[in-house]
Order: sequence, then structure tokens, then C-alpha cells
Amino acid sequence: MAEQQQNIAIYQSTDGKIELSISFDHDTIWISQKQMAELFEKDVRTINEHIGNIYAEGELLKDSTIRKFRIVRTEGKRQVEREIDCYNLDVAISVGYRVKSIRGTQFRKWATGILNQYLVEGYAVNEKRLQEQNSQIHKLQQSMNLLYRSIENQARTLTEAQKLSALMADFANGLNLLDDYDNKMLDVDGRSKQKAVIIGKDEFLRVIDKMRPEFGSDVFANPKDESFDSSINQIYQTVGGKDCYPSLEEKAAMLLYFLVKNHSFTDGNKRIGAACFLYFLDRNEILYKQGVQIIDNVALFALTILIAESKPEEKETMKQVIVSVLNKEK
Repeated sequence: MAEQQQNIAIYQSTDGKIELSISFDHDTIWISQKQMAELFEKDVRTINEHIGNIYAEGELLKDSTIRKFRIVRTEGKRQVEREIDCYNLDVAISVGYRVKSIRGTQFRKWATGILNQYLVEGYAVNEKRLQEQNSQIHKLQQSMNLLYRSIENQARTLTEAQKLSALMADFANGLNLLDDYDNKMLDVDGRSKQKAVIIGKDEFLRVIDKMRPEFGSDVFANPKDESFDSSINQIYQTVGGKDCYPSLEEKAAMLLYFLVKNHSFTDGNKRIGAACFLYFLDRNEILYKQGVQIIDNVALFALTILIAESKPEEKETMKQVIVSVLNKEK
């Protein structure tokens, strides 16, 4: 599979006669036959012969030293995208020795300097990203601690408080594992990939209407704007014919998130979000496993409060938490 050129550096020979746009990544330089021909002032056929001999003699291994790149180049009066073979720095150095070109040494020194610079800058960027990530995790943990105390204070019975405390402790332990996303401690993808049942605004509103007698408030579920419709439509969005949220778990997670965060109603947004979330799971036949609901009321309560307390930049983390809970119960 060909790769687009991403990291580009400009090589200029010491005499100023040669200037090339060279691809590179974190460990090597990539250069085409045509560029080597310009660099060493030889024709492409000569370069090709030397490369063939390098592989035939076993000096270098072909599979690890060639990569295909897609490039856009001008052919006549039009620009055309082509796939071309590019060779790493080891091949370029070997060709340079074979053609006895002093430019081979100059190019090697330049390439080494570019790669060292990239490594240093890349480390600095990664270090900054890690610090920002740790800061976000710390804020999430602080939020969890505040939420934990609040739940304990508001619990109506000792038994309820104990259940909530245990659940929040489990969530806090999970958040402690977020400091290394590379280990994928939270699930990014849901497991249920079947096509979702499309539930429209009117169907969800009927669910909400059944809730009104229970809460008996004049302001409960009074729409403030059109964001309720938008929240529903977003979970079914596609880009290039592909679902933005491919699994049922991801769609359910984002439905809960959007309904809680968008505040579409004057009152009851968290209750409405939770009810619609359960309804979506039920209509898509993943709410129950062997007759038991996969997410109990306490877990749903905790997830809903956690979303309400989260910051907008923590949206992806909230989605992963919900998806992880739903996946765990399958």
C-alpha cells in the first residue's frame, strides 16, 4: 500500500547546483531513483543497475529498504498522481559509494542531521502531549473525587451509598489507567457492528411523553430549541458513506452524551438522556443479555452524572468510558 509523502525536507548541495525535496520519517530518508540520478549526476538507468546489484549481492534487503509513495507531479500541462518506489538512506549511501560521488558523503551528513533534528523535536512534542494528557487525567480524577463525595452525601440510604461508592471507586480505578492510551485501557470501538435501527425524533418524543406523569412538572421536557433533533441525527451521521459511530455501543454512548450536554429541554435533560439511551439499546436488541439488563440503574446514574460534570474537550474520553462499560457486559 502506497503512502502519501508527509515529512519533507529540502536538500541543497554545497555547490548549490542540486535541490531536492526529500521524504523522511522518524528513522530514515526516502529518495527515488530519479532523485538519486540528479543527486549523483548519473542517468536513471545507471542508478537502477546499481540498485539491482546491491540487492542481487545481498548487501541490503529489498523488503526493508523500499517503500511506495504517492506523489503529485507535473506531466506536460497537467498534474498527475503516481505511485513510485523510494529507497532509504542505506540504499542512497551504497549507490553513492558505487558511483564514487563526493555528494554521497555530503548527502549522508545532511540526512543524519535532519533525522537527529526530527528525533529531538519529536521527543519535545511527545513530552508536551504527555504532560497535557496527564493534566487532563488529573482533572478527571479530581472531578471523580468531588462526584464521589457528592453521591455519598445525597444517597438516601446506607445501602444505596455503599453501592454508589463501590461503583465510583471502580470508575476511579479505571481512570487511573488512562495515563497510557497506547495500552488501550478504554475501548475505542463497540462490539455490535450490525446496522442500527433508525429511531426518529417523534419516536423518542413518545418515550419522553410517557415520563411526564412520573415527574409531574410543568417545565419537564419543554423544548428550548432544535438541538434535540440535532442530537439524534448526529449519531447516524456518515462521512464518505461510512458511519461516524460504526457500532451500536458508540451510537448509544454519543446519544447519551449529546442529550445530556446539549440541554435541549428546560428541565429533565439527564433523565431524558438516560431514558432515550436505554430505549436505543432496547430497540437495537442489546439492552438485555440472558434476560438481565446489561447496565443497571446505578451504573446509568453514574455515567449520566459523569457526562454532566465533564468538560467539552473530554467528550472522546466520555464516549470510551460508556463503550467500555457496555462492552464489558457482553
